[in-house]
Amino acid sequence: MRVGGPAREFAVARTSDELVSLVRDADASGTPVLLVGGGSNLVVSDEGFDGLVVKVETSGVRVDGDSMWVAAGERWDSVVARSLDDGLAGLEALSGIPGLAGATPVQNVGAYGTVTSDVLESLTVYDRETRETSVWGPERCGFGLHRQSVFKHSTRYVILDTTMRLRRSGASDPVRYAGLADRLAVTIGDTVPAKDVREAVLDLRGQKGMVLDAEDHDTWSVGSFFLNPVLPEIPESASRAPQYPDPSGIKIHAAWLIQNAGFAHGYGTEFGNGTVALSTKHVLAITNRGGATTADVMALASHIRDGVEAEFGITLVPECDLVGCSLA
Repeated sequence: MRVGGPAREFAVARTSDELVSLVRDADASGTPVLLVGGGSNLVVSDEGFDGLVVKVETSGVRVDGDSMWVAAGERWDSVVARSLDDGLAGLEALSGIPGLAGATPVQNVGAYGTVTSDVLESLTVYDRETRETSVWGPERCGFGLHRQSVFKHSTRYVILDTTMRLRRSGASDPVRYAGLADRLAVTIGDTVPAKDVREAVLDLRGQKGMVLDAEDHDTWSVGSFFLNPVLPEIPESASRAPQYPDPSGIKIHAAWLIQNAGFAHGYGTEFGNGTVALSTKHVLAITNRGGATTADVMALASHIRDGVEAEFGITLVPECDLVGCSLA
């Protein structure tokens, strides 16, 4: 989002050993630590971070049969492209997602019918409490609803690398998402060349401002700012919202709630000082129009949350990681 204040200390970790050493030494001295990957899901307070910020820049990709080992600091979309170039399918629907490979298990990142846990075989984790490094299977990650995991909103664990089990094939996984099927002119359940899925996903994400472009302020965001709410029952006022079954209840689109509470694409240019606004392409994205502060972002996010609550009685919750800041 290009907001937030300075770090008291800053270091770059280019190997897993450096990453563990930096975190371990900071813990021993009582210094707070903030790990930063691509920063694509992070909003930091205007005061910054009073501790050590560690930028993860570890590198390395290895392919062995249908397994792909990836260091945490590899750029995720480059990993997807590399897998397809190596004749491996399974990641194509996750194209265009910003951030680094080590962050994908944190939210069990998913898009267009595919989630990280579908392909994750193992990962290497440093435990800051036990000060031990071990290899985990996906069953230890606590993947669950609302993109949950044991890593989300926890500072205990540091992901050092991941290994994914893919398929040696040029054909995609079955297409599961209606909008993607329409773009590919196929029906749900069909398979197509995996690289065709990647191109279609990049196009779809680009139309929503969800592929980073430094010249396009609609992409100066954390993507979807709010989670899609899951409710035991839908209020009558929101009965027209798109609804999907969920093990915890019924999921509805936060974007529908926002738009139908009166917040249109581009809303916000006349709110506050005009430095933040909803994307002109996607109402779930709160964007920095240039010169914004974190306080500006929090003010607009709070205003939108309050408007949705007043209209529908539903409280939206941020999906992004807020560091030293919160909605009013």
